[in-house]
Amino acid sequence: MRLTKKRATLLLCSVAVAALAGSAIARPMHRHHAAGMAGPAMAIGAGWDLRKLFVAPQAPRAKTVRRQSRSRHSLAQARAAAQSHSNSAYGGFTNSSLVAEARKYIGTNPTGRGSLWCGAFMDMVLKRTGHPGGGNLARGYSHYGHRISGPQVGAIAVMGRHGGGHVGVVSGIDANGNPIIVSGNHNHTVAESVYPRSRISAYVMPGG
Repeated sequence: MRLTKKRATLLLCSVAVAALAGSAIARPMHRHHAAGMAGPAMAIGAGWDLRKLFVAPQAPRAKTVRRQSRSRHSLAQARAAAQSHSNSAYGGFTNSSLVAEARKYIGTNPTGRGSLWCGAFMDMVLKRTGHPGGGNLARGYSHYGHRISGPQVGAIAVMGRHGGGHVGVVSGIDANGNPIIVSGNHNHTVAESVYPRSRISAYVMPGG
């Protein structure tokens, strides 16, 4: 009976010593873990996954989406502004039959003449839109139709230049008040270009 009690006492002492030893070993590891496992005495066992310790910070997604949205909005605004400029100047929409007809020949010479053919081109455009022709001389258009005081889409612009004149149809007006004109024999082709308003000697509207 005494022997049994001694064995029980020894067993209880062994359990107590093991418990105290386990507690002493666990405490330092607990402190390191609470500090983010970043201490110099930290030991990493073979079972640790290093990817869990070193995780790259993630960029905030909401801000990125907002920046992309702003970028797309700015691009849309730029495109709208460019389209607005186009509609009011080169290639813009117009209900003028003279402008629409004249633009059909941009980049060509439909008259077959080798020189001084801006008047012949204007004459052709007028006749193909149901108006009386104005002849082949640019300066003669100063007396064609009825005169108006300033540039207007569909009006005929007459101007002087060294060695003769020039004539074309107004397709728009730029931000500085200069007429945009479709004319023949502009650098040897039909072209749409801005002309200085100071060059224009007369604006006339075609008659019936």
